[in-house]
Amino acid sequence: MNFYFEAANILDRLDAKQGSIKGLIATVPEKNRKRTAALVIETLKYKAVLTDIIEAATLLKEERKITTKNLALVLVHDLLLANGGIQAGDGPVKQAVLRHKTRLNSEFQRIKIKLGVKTTKELARSQDERAGKIPRYVRVNTACWNTEDAVRSFISRGYVLSGPFDHPKGFAKDAHIPDLLLFPPDTQFVEISFYREGKIILQDKASCFPAFILAPPAEKGTVAIDATAAPGNKTSHLAALMKNKGKVFAFERDRKRYATLQTMLSRAKCENVEAVNADFLTISPDDPKYSAVTHILLDPSCSGSGIVNRLDHLLESDGADRYLIAIESESLEDEEERLHKLASFQLMMIRHAMKFPAVKRIVYSTCSVHAIENENVVKEALKTEECNAGPFRLAPRNMVLPTWPRRGLPEEMDSPDEAASLVRCSPGDDATNGFFVCLFMRVTGSPGSEPSPSTKRTHEADGLELDRPSRPSKKRKKKRKKDTQSES
Repeated sequence: MNFYFEAANILDRLDAKQGSIKGLIATVPEKNRKRTAALVIETLKYKAVLTDIIEAATLLKEERKITTKNLALVLVHDLLLANGGIQAGDGPVKQAVLRHKTRLNSEFQRIKIKLGVKTTKELARSQDERAGKIPRYVRVNTACWNTEDAVRSFISRGYVLSGPFDHPKGFAKDAHIPDLLLFPPDTQFVEISFYREGKIILQDKASCFPAFILAPPAEKGTVAIDATAAPGNKTSHLAALMKNKGKVFAFERDRKRYATLQTMLSRAKCENVEAVNADFLTISPDDPKYSAVTHILLDPSCSGSGIVNRLDHLLESDGADRYLIAIESESLEDEEERLHKLASFQLMMIRHAMKFPAVKRIVYSTCSVHAIENENVVKEALKTEECNAGPFRLAPRNMVLPTWPRRGLPEEMDSPDEAASLVRCSPGDDATNGFFVCLFMRVTGSPGSEPSPSTKRTHEADGLELDRPSRPSKKRKKKRKKDTQSES
């Protein structure tokens, strides 16, 4: 019965908007994770139907042993829809449901007749159409092998180099992110050896943008922070880009998610990463352990309004069809207040990151489509005292995925150039989930901002004007020429 309580707890936390389906399932102990995930996802698919059945049968009113609506949902799901019924001993909670078995079955059949459906599957919530346009992205973990070897290995397994929508086993290289491969949306990898060995990371394309844009050099002196690291995809990307050189501090305050992070980092062979079970905001920038940090990746909690993947579409509501999933909706005022609270937290994270004395680059990202969490937060961050004293500015477009077409909203920024510095992803249009990324850079010449030689070469190649030694005057050139001639 503990299994059902665990699944009900996940549903409770989803109702409270404490995380995504994938993120919350990741907190379940690994031995129970697969089973819990299946029950949670299947219950969400039929949630509206099951809710009507439970209410019509007055189950919660008559049975006090069933303490919450979500506990009733998972138990009634298995009673009506799972092979073998409720998988638990004959305890009082199970008996409380079984006492209403006839009535519950009757209400279930009534709904099917009312809607004119012949199969149970017709009652399930359908997938978000936009999710079907997103390929299955796989990042090759270059800490273990290279992309060329990965491509050859997939071809040896019957995959074909073509568009992911052109062939059932077609795949291709991504046009923007090196080491990222695209496969058909329904391709499964969790059972193959590449995944179990950490050679591939299942990571949405937009989720790869933050580490790629931050671009920490693969040098001994590079010190990076991933401020909210679990489950570890972005952290492992940082480690791969740094070729396991330098140091990465990966912060995660939640104990269960921290355990998940550790497992992920171990599997991905992240040798230069130190996982820290602490809140990034509690870390002093002047702490000698962290005062040399040069790069910070910020991907704080957000509304998740851009997520349309194969799981989180189950949490969306649509009033046009009462049998689509419907969590209790908040009023517009409540939603706006929630977004403002999130934006305040996000701004706090950026301001804290800007206080680290040696930091050169800060990437800020969200999986939100709301300007209040994106452009508005960036504008406020640029006005803070830390920026003025730092100071920081937005990196120009030619340093932030220059070929990516969708940029920030011009009407939300002070200038077109600022908007062009920002990257946006639109779900359904860009073959990704909704996403937002920007790069803050400490202005050259301010304390702690002197770039390393390799970083300087990279920036110059990108077209960013950096401090350079002044050219010798013509008079000095003539003097050097004269001295050279006299020596010879």
